[in-house]
Amino acid sequence: MIWDISPVAFAFSLGGHPISIRWYGLFFASTFVYGILFFRYLFGREGHPQDDVYDLALYVIGGTVVGARLGHVLLYNPHYYLSHPIKIFAVWEGGLASHGAVIGILASVWLYSRQATGQTFLWVCDRIGLAVPLSGCLIRIGNFFNSEILGTPTGLPWGVVFARVDPLPRHPVQLYEAFCYLVAFLLQFRYYLSRGGNAGPEGYLFGRFFIFIFGTRFFMEFFKEEQTIYETGSALNMGQWLSIPAVLLGFYLLWRAKHLAKTAASML
Repeated sequence: MIWDISPVAFAFSLGGHPISIRWYGLFFASTFVYGILFFRYLFGREGHPQDDVYDLALYVIGGTVVGARLGHVLLYNPHYYLSHPIKIFAVWEGGLASHGAVIGILASVWLYSRQATGQTFLWVCDRIGLAVPLSGCLIRIGNFFNSEILGTPTGLPWGVVFARVDPLPRHPVQLYEAFCYLVAFLLQFRYYLSRGGNAGPEGYLFGRFFIFIFGTRFFMEFFKEEQTIYETGSALNMGQWLSIPAVLLGFYLLWRAKHLAKTAASML
């Protein structure tokens, strides 16, 4: 398969200035639209004010963009950005890191939960862990349209030639990852519905999220080209090193949730 789609979805002129809207930007923005609608569904189902979702969205959008950008700047290309600090703000040129986004989201959710009523930090995180895998799926599809985060060359029949990059057939690793995140979302949502709209012990769904998403990320990195000079000659790349503590945190959250559930049951 030859992939030669322009990364620009459409372009127009505003006041004589050309403006290009990229497919990646549309997919990235759609994650917030979907997230607001999905969280309104969750809040309504669980008896929380649906308008609270808009406050949460403002926190999460800010945390996602700032965290993802700083994660890319500090982890993947610090020398360039320290030499060209003004480029740190050029988000439209690309460069967002999912690990940084997670840290930014956690910080923003913590700030939100401090002023929210009946919504603890882990309560919100569990719902984040339910919704975000589908957002990850949409973002990876955006990466595919952008011909970025390339897979390694392959001779398999489903290899994709990203004509705007080079003539080599490559693993469509963006689509591999998108599919895995979609499955993770379906598993999370099925668990949630199976409990009658209850996320279980606090931290349980969030723990599963870390294991599903960053476990997937760890294995998918074997099919990706190196994305930073620090990865050259290393057995594991940057994405894998960052995924290991995330997976371990997921197992800790599962253990903690089950331990608290057993303790609460024994006290009845």
